[in-house]
Amino acid sequence: MSQVEPAVTYTSELPEDFTALLELYETLGWNFLNLDIRDLQAMCAGSWYSVYAYEGERLVGMGRVISDGVLTGLLCGICVHPDVQARGIGTGIVQRLVMQCEKFGVIPQLLCEQELEGYYERLGFTAFTIGMKKHIAR
Repeated sequence: MSQVEPAVTYTSELPEDFTALLELYETLGWNFLNLDIRDLQAMCAGSWYSVYAYEGERLVGMGRVISDGVLTGLLCGICVHPDVQARGIGTGIVQRLVMQCEKFGVIPQLLCEQELEGYYERLGFTAFTIGMKKHIAR
């Protein structure tokens, strides 16, 4: 008999403890800048909108929008714990971020790795530019 997976819930409320987000970043190999809990808390608090996905009490995903609230919203930090990927959680996060943008007439945009382009195309995004970045010392 298969085990029933706990329901996934989504919230825009900031977590009380950012330890779980730090652990998620570490698990995904995203913490190459050695962010600490205070950095992650400031990052999320400074975002225009964030979505956190929980399976029971466990943080399993998140995503956020950086925006001026008028024209453009950059979706970023969209992540799902490897243990629960391919269950629609990332799609749920992206849909909620896009709905918030649409509610205010903000154009949702994102940058992604090339191998994720098809995933985001299935969610209604289209390629429109070339991304650039400048490396800085941190």
